[in-house]
Amino acid sequence: MEISVTAEAFPLAEVFTISRGSRTEAKVLTVEITEGGITGRGECVPYARYDETMESVAAEITGLTTPFDRHALQEMLPGGAARNALDCALWDLEAKRAGKRAWELAGLTAPGPEITAYTLSLAEPDQMEASARKHAHRPLLKIKLGTPDDMPRLEAVRRGAPDAQIIVDANEGWSAEVYADLAPHLVRLGVTLVEQPLPAGEDDALIGMDRPVPVCADESCHDRASLPQLKGKYDVVNIKLDKTGGLTEALALRQDALAQGYGVMVGCMVGTSLAMAPAVLVAQGAMVTDLDGPLLLAKDRATPLQFDEQGVHPSQPALWG
Repeated sequence: MEISVTAEAFPLAEVFTISRGSRTEAKVLTVEITEGGITGRGECVPYARYDETMESVAAEITGLTTPFDRHALQEMLPGGAARNALDCALWDLEAKRAGKRAWELAGLTAPGPEITAYTLSLAEPDQMEASARKHAHRPLLKIKLGTPDDMPRLEAVRRGAPDAQIIVDANEGWSAEVYADLAPHLVRLGVTLVEQPLPAGEDDALIGMDRPVPVCADESCHDRASLPQLKGKYDVVNIKLDKTGGLTEALALRQDALAQGYGVMVGCMVGTSLAMAPAVLVAQGAMVTDLDGPLLLAKDRATPLQFDEQGVHPSQPALWG
């Protein structure tokens, strides 16, 4: 078994801003695992919010003793970007070795397209209104918020896209007081989901708070071990493979979350089609799919995912799985 790790940067179509900062490119690690002349690929996005860097994640990957399989990997590394890239590469390797699709190996039914959100970057209200108008034809828009003065942005986006379904993501940027003040206005403006309104370490404030719009845990939910701490605070969990540490844990988290009564959202970091491809399998039938990473890029992989009016389509074997 040979493992290679390559750092790559994919330029974005425009500056992407959330409450924690801005970026102009997607920096990813591409992992290839070769065994018996067959190569599987995976991608991860190291995330500073979780104390990850390109260098630290690459070191985690190259420091492993080979060989290992996907099941052993779950014990060798914690959830996070490093395990995600390796796990997805192993799924791709297994599929190629077996001559089957990854969804078959996972015991899933044949996947289809899923309508995905399109994310509007955090900006001044007039800029967000213009962006909303540009993308008003899309059925689902996700707005990046997370400042103490977000009402003008909400109003602006609704003016720009009067018919689109809207979800908002505060990226831990609100206080309990700001969220409580905004909540009735979210209803008035037709917002259908609020993602991580409070910092993960302060979300106990959601217990007993009126939630007129479903609240989704993102930074507060990483894997199955997170679920007991979410009770009474959240209605939905956002499953991201870079948090779960790959497709293996993501599928298990989806099953457990649904069994415990949570809605499921499947999200992503800003990455390429290679990162989104395994997540499309988790997104089948999800309450919300947010796999628009490739739509934000100026350049994608050689064999990208297909996006059209039906949503994001499952990958071709040449890309993954």
